[in-house]
Amino acid sequence: MKLCLGIYTAVVLLFVSISNAERSDTRILLTSNATLREQHGEDYCAMYDICGARSDGKVVNCPFGSPSVKPDDLLSAKIQSLCPTISGNICCTEAQFDTLRAQVQQAIPFLVGCPACLRNFLNLFCELSCSPHQSQFINVTSIAKVKNNSTVGSIDYYITDTYGEGLFESCKEVKFGTMNSRAIEFVGAGAKNFREWFAFIGRKASPNLPGSPYAINFRSDADESIGMKPMNVTAYSCGDTSLGCSCGDCPSSPVCSSSAPPSLHEKGSCSVRIGSLKARCVEVSVAIVYILLASLFLGWGLFHKRGARNPALRTKPLVNVANGGLAQQVRGKKDENQMLDDIPQMSSGVQVSIVQGYMAKIFRLYGTWVARNPILVLCSSLAVVLLLGLGLIRFKVETRPEKLWVGHGSRAAEEKLYFDSHLAPFYRIEQLILATKPQAPHDKPPTIVTEGNIKLLFQIQDKVDGIRANYTGSLVSLTDICMKPLGEACATQSILQYFKMDPKNYDDYGGVEHAEYCFQHYTSDENCMSAFKGPLEPSTALGGFSGNNYSEDELLPMLESKNLTLSYSSESSIEEELKRESSADAITILISYLVMFAYISLALGDTPRFTSFYISSKVLLGLSGVMLVMLSVIASVGFFSAVGVKSTLIIMEVIPFLVLAVGVDNMCILVHAVKRQQMELPLEDRISNALAEVGPSITLASLSEVLAFAVGSFIPMPACRVFSMFAALAILLDFLLQVTAFVALIVFDFLRAEDHRVDCFPCIRISGSFVDTDQGSDQRKSGLLARYMKEVHAPILGIWVVKLVVVSVFAALSLASIALCTRIQPGLEQQIVLPRDSYLQGYFNNVSEYLRIGPPLYFVLKNYNYSSESRQTNQLCSINHCDSDSLLNEISKASLVPTSSYIAKPAASWLDDFLVWVSPEAFGCCRKFTNGSYCAPDDQPPCCSMSDGSCSVNGVCKDCTTCFRHSDFQNERPTTPQFKEKLPWFLSALPSADCAKGGHGAYTNSVELKGFEDGVIQASSFRTYHTPLNKQVDFVNSMRAAREFSSRVSNSLKIEVFPYSVFYMFFEQYLDIWKTALISLAVAIGAVFIVCLVITCSFWSSGIIVLVLVMILVDLLGVMAVLNIQLNAVSVVNLVMSVGIAVEFCVHITHAFMMSSGDRDQRTKEALGTMGASVFSGITITKLVGVIVLCFSRTEIFVVYYFQMYLALVLLGFMHGLIFLPVVLSMFGPPSRQVLAERKEDNKSSVSSPL
Repeated sequence: MKLCLGIYTAVVLLFVSISNAERSDTRILLTSNATLREQHGEDYCAMYDICGARSDGKVVNCPFGSPSVKPDDLLSAKIQSLCPTISGNICCTEAQFDTLRAQVQQAIPFLVGCPACLRNFLNLFCELSCSPHQSQFINVTSIAKVKNNSTVGSIDYYITDTYGEGLFESCKEVKFGTMNSRAIEFVGAGAKNFREWFAFIGRKASPNLPGSPYAINFRSDADESIGMKPMNVTAYSCGDTSLGCSCGDCPSSPVCSSSAPPSLHEKGSCSVRIGSLKARCVEVSVAIVYILLASLFLGWGLFHKRGARNPALRTKPLVNVANGGLAQQVRGKKDENQMLDDIPQMSSGVQVSIVQGYMAKIFRLYGTWVARNPILVLCSSLAVVLLLGLGLIRFKVETRPEKLWVGHGSRAAEEKLYFDSHLAPFYRIEQLILATKPQAPHDKPPTIVTEGNIKLLFQIQDKVDGIRANYTGSLVSLTDICMKPLGEACATQSILQYFKMDPKNYDDYGGVEHAEYCFQHYTSDENCMSAFKGPLEPSTALGGFSGNNYSEDELLPMLESKNLTLSYSSESSIEEELKRESSADAITILISYLVMFAYISLALGDTPRFTSFYISSKVLLGLSGVMLVMLSVIASVGFFSAVGVKSTLIIMEVIPFLVLAVGVDNMCILVHAVKRQQMELPLEDRISNALAEVGPSITLASLSEVLAFAVGSFIPMPACRVFSMFAALAILLDFLLQVTAFVALIVFDFLRAEDHRVDCFPCIRISGSFVDTDQGSDQRKSGLLARYMKEVHAPILGIWVVKLVVVSVFAALSLASIALCTRIQPGLEQQIVLPRDSYLQGYFNNVSEYLRIGPPLYFVLKNYNYSSESRQTNQLCSINHCDSDSLLNEISKASLVPTSSYIAKPAASWLDDFLVWVSPEAFGCCRKFTNGSYCAPDDQPPCCSMSDGSCSVNGVCKDCTTCFRHSDFQNERPTTPQFKEKLPWFLSALPSADCAKGGHGAYTNSVELKGFEDGVIQASSFRTYHTPLNKQVDFVNSMRAAREFSSRVSNSLKIEVFPYSVFYMFFEQYLDIWKTALISLAVAIGAVFIVCLVITCSFWSSGIIVLVLVMILVDLLGVMAVLNIQLNAVSVVNLVMSVGIAVEFCVHITHAFMMSSGDRDQRTKEALGTMGASVFSGITITKLVGVIVLCFSRTEIFVVYYFQMYLALVLLGFMHGLIFLPVVLSMFGPPSRQVLAERKEDNKSSVSSPL
């Protein structure tokens, strides 16, 4: 059930009737055969006194024409106080005037904030009731019989259009803050012009319904031939300085028009029109830059090619390095399709960096020790991991959204805490939405306001009211926990409120016709008032029917038979569905792991041969590797659990997959490196040589990945920060387990194979000649792909024209992606986070499609100084005498441009209503007994003072007076003691017909009274609404606009104001999501550059790696724009993670290129021949097989943010690593390490030759 803060006012229905009074003896009684004779002239009345009362108690006037009478001095003074335009004779008795005064007091609280409007409105009824020239503009057109007495049946009221227009223009923008709406909605049924307003006022009311007891026909065509002329007293403009209204009530005032608010957060996008094509400026700029760069590059390419044809300019072929036999041996191995790590880095022909040299030496010694002590290494590493895993004893999962998505020190979180602690926590929302189904796919759904649907809703409401829950041993119903602003009925926002939530009223009120009538008159008809005594806007009643979050099985059969749809949500729905999500994709994730495990087993083993596959296969080794991945994740989660960091559901689902995808590469490299060693060598030598060759390479890749994830731990969002921390430690532990436990497992596996023991069943030994099982088979298997890379792929990329085309195309892709990046929107659609079969999917769709009201928005004011010495009251309020640039006036101005301000309505102001409530003009509101205690309005019995011993239940308070006179105020404002004394009265005053400005209910939680006696109110709020927010970008922009508005106003008024809405806490992250993303990516790329630089000691190669990384990331952002993937915490983590994963596509090719000899084309061919196959099969396919399975996930977030983004990353990494990078290296690659060694030898010989 949607429990919204209701506003509770009585209806204002004005009609002119004269109360019971004895008729004068001088009246002439009309008989049935009498002739009606009327005089129309000055000092003559058209109707005078009361001739009866209808059955519903409404009194009606006598249709007698008579001369006006002179009142006594007391009555004249009373009339002058309310109707200053009437002097001298009058056409009403004292009792009639008292009734007029009592009736107009209902409208005064709505209009008193704008004196010009109030004066015009009072003049309209003062002239009608008491003007001495009444007969000149009043013509009785029909007579009705009431208890055998002739009474007025209908009249014509002649008024000039000028006065009518002036009245409407002065009142049309006057606010009724309690309802965040205009006063005309209440006193004029939302009239759009003065004719509609007059038609509403003049409507004759049916029995027992509010309104005039006789029809009033407002006309402007008076017949002057008989002495009639339209009423035309002065109509004051709301901009009149003598009766000045506030800017909020009169935006057209000259004082206000010069201070129109700047357009908030509406930044027009720059665009250029080329013919019929309209393009953004950034797109045109990128196109121009690309044309210039492409032209320069192609020009350079043609010039370079022409120069290359000149033999004198060609590069001198490289000579063999020292110890040529060993170099030739290395080259021969490469021709046999070996990987990068096959290069003997410690040979005398290669000059490696100092770091690489030390790392290779350490890995060689370490490999020998591991091969000799595999049991010790395996047991000790497993012991450490299991010890860390003991932290799972303190394992806890965080599911609270505010703890997952709101960072520590968040401004929105602090503001929410301030709001909750000083004012009141935001109410909980439960909604049930019913919608009709269209008859055909493209038809418009039929209306839901039918007799059958309304009666069905009564049945649903009855079931909701009958729900009982056990809370602390007692049964609790909705009535016990719902919000009751006035302490009576629940503030249920439902169309049933038009029937007072009682099915018995359905037929009595008129059924569907009554509901449709209330859609237009919900503010002006007593029978349309809700059960909780407040008006109910149709936009809330028709947008979200009320309900509770209970089993849909009971309701669905009721709705399906009526061709209706049901969707619902409770406050805890999202949290519960997120918990269910953890198990929704368990099977999908498990299949993904199994597929990757199967591929690992095939990748680690040799080419399957029927006679030896059960020995040469590596299924057990692959399974052990997968188990190590799981242990690394367990150890990571255990460590952070031990130190008190709670886990998240996404960690358990994504990190194992991520670590497995990353760790497979290193496992393949390690196994293949050992298998490439000569079988004649002892196993410990093969292990040590393999680690010496590939150790630096996998260390470089792993450290880059760890650092890339570690950067994510600086993201302020807890869910992403925790994910990055867990992932970084898991990958680090996985790397350490690979070079310890997995190497020991390799030793055991090779011993098993050499001893002819069956894979998976090592206890079974097979006799036979399978000694050469591990020799050559893998080489033949990898030779096909390697020969393609070296003999087909590399030669094609070596063609000069192909190089130019490749560079141009990839540069175009990157620049196009830069242009597309501007289209990426921040946010995370809630439907994506939830399982596809979640009942909330339909709910969010219905909310977006049907609801037309935005979330409540509060402007919270800190430390408001209401003392007489302070100007802050006028700086805040929006009634007369308030500053034109006050807070509430600025909010009203902002609501005039909702597309940029996202503010839908003027604010409900407790301050404005309080100032009106205490004003002398609102004589029915702030009243006191003679002893000074509070006196409630007359329509709120019993009437008694606090000191009375007895109370009169139905009595009228005769001894009550208004709280203040104008002379009691200081500069038209209450003094400090007056403010201090009457504010609690106002907040406890119930609204009613006699005084709609009572603050109880509407403002109960808007003011903090704690410590306000010192002249400062520590916290208060002004409520308005955002415009309907249907997209994530709307929520983000609305929050940004509200903060910009508050900041501007705070700086202008020197008063601390901040905006608050319940969704701010979750969307604050998106205000700076681009800044967070770019900083995180920059730091991650910088970390990779430093690691590469430290290990390779080459700025050149490190720069090329970083260039390719940046291009992959930019292209990935372009793919996000094309696929409409939003920028949020999940995608930021994926982007940071992409840095670590993309490194593998670049590092191995670049390293192989540096270790090769020859010119750049030859070295590129060598690098592709050795590492191209490894990058494709060991990196690309490894990640691809696991990612593809995720497309079958039941949760959209896996499909969008893991399948689509990971697939795009793998494909982009593959294209850049095997197409773009080789071309760049062949054109601009760093010098060979062998070249450096050769030059060093040449320098030595040149120095020694003279000797």
